[in-house]
Amino acid sequence: MTMKNTIQIQGKYLAVAIAALTLAGCAGTEAKLGGGGSVATGAAGGENASNANSQLEKCERSLGTLGVVEDQSAPWYHALSQYKLGSTVPVLRMMIQQSNCFVVVERGAAMKNMNMERDLQQTGEMRGGSNFGKGQMVAADYTMSPTINFSQKGTSGMGGALGGFGLIGSVAGLVAGGIKANEASTTLLMIDNRSGVQLAAAEGSAKNFDFNIFGGAFAGGFVGAGGYSNTPEGKILIAAFMDSYNQLVKAVRNYKAQEVAGGLGTGGALGVQGGSTPASQAPGGSLVKESKPVPAKKDTKKK
Repeated sequence: MTMKNTIQIQGKYLAVAIAALTLAGCAGTEAKLGGGGSVATGAAGGENASNANSQLEKCERSLGTLGVVEDQSAPWYHALSQYKLGSTVPVLRMMIQQSNCFVVVERGAAMKNMNMERDLQQTGEMRGGSNFGKGQMVAADYTMSPTINFSQKGTSGMGGALGGFGLIGSVAGLVAGGIKANEASTTLLMIDNRSGVQLAAAEGSAKNFDFNIFGGAFAGGFVGAGGYSNTPEGKILIAAFMDSYNQLVKAVRNYKAQEVAGGLGTGGALGVQGGSTPASQAPGGSLVKESKPVPAKKDTKKK
């Protein structure tokens, strides 16, 4: 059997499957546990992870405690509602715990419930030994802040190219809008809570494709249900955030604190006339000479 015949047969099976889904209407199929989902899969319990994505970077030892906080006043946060998407924090926190690189602490909405339990303790209504006294909470060493730089649906397309290549046989006639690409770019910032210094920053991206069938997107599931696990927009954003997180973990594994001539936050290497910092009192008002430039890497590639 030739490759062309094989592809045409596969195309016919796909056409039958699409027709069956169309005729089924609201009847649908029986729900399957673990079906669908995004690149962020499985669960986390303590330092152990279950069914985590193999592409997620992992650490043998945690590097500290971390809280995840979104800027809910940012335009990108409000734009999520257009795609029926909510907060990115829950799925980010799961990925972070699965990686075992940081211990996640609550700094979100659940803080209200934590404080409620402490208020109940103060009223005397709780049983003895409940142990909600002071000194129980764990400090967050770091704060991680997510940002969606851009998320564009239909950034590029192939039109009717599928029919030209004959990849899906008779189904090609059903693909009215061709293939559209979804792209997303995200950033993660990690701040040291004690000093306010940014320790790490990472940008990630991801891309997938929609197959427009009967005017609707077909990318792992028909559009309709909202959420990060069952819409093309949600899946691509989570993939981009996983890429960002992986890049950040790789960076902090080789972390080396930045040093500033003249002191970090106590004057720096640049001074002003009449100032009291070491740089201000140095010749020319600068300690830049003490900061050695990083030599450029030599191109070792053979020409």
